[in-house]
Amino acid sequence: MEPRFNLYANDIAAKFNKRLVTAARVVDESTLPKVTQELVKIRSSQINSCGMCLDMHTKDAAHAGETPVRLAMVAAWKESTVFTDPERAALALTEEGTRLADGGGISDDTWAQVRKHYDDDQIGALISLIATINAWNRLNVLAGMVGGEYTPGQW
Repeated sequence: MEPRFNLYANDIAAKFNKRLVTAARVVDESTLPKVTQELVKIRSSQINSCGMCLDMHTKDAAHAGETPVRLAMVAAWKESTVFTDPERAALALTEEGTRLADGGGISDDTWAQVRKHYDDDQIGALISLIATINAWNRLNVLAGMVGGEYTPGQW
């Protein structure tokens, strides 16, 4: 299945993507746990129906040692016992931050949980990560990118 638009063959889109990758390095280099980073990327990609990102981040998480049960439960994290309290706070913020158009915004309870489990630098990384993965999801969905061909560590 071919994408409707090649983001890497177009000069403008390729330059933008390169800068987005560079911006994301700040989060990669932060103290926000890597497993939390992948869970956030997976949940946002599920909500946004981004097959390419979902393919990439589930495979990267599995390659890094994430269990099949936890990967399968991300979509139903609220009804699951396999995530820690800090991970649940990050997933709640991800879900609320990704669903802004639904009108709910970020609840006081979610913010209190995030504050309880993360320091300011980690919160800055978490907010930046949620914004970045949502941008990637939108770029890939708009361009018609599909999942299924990604190999862990490819990008």
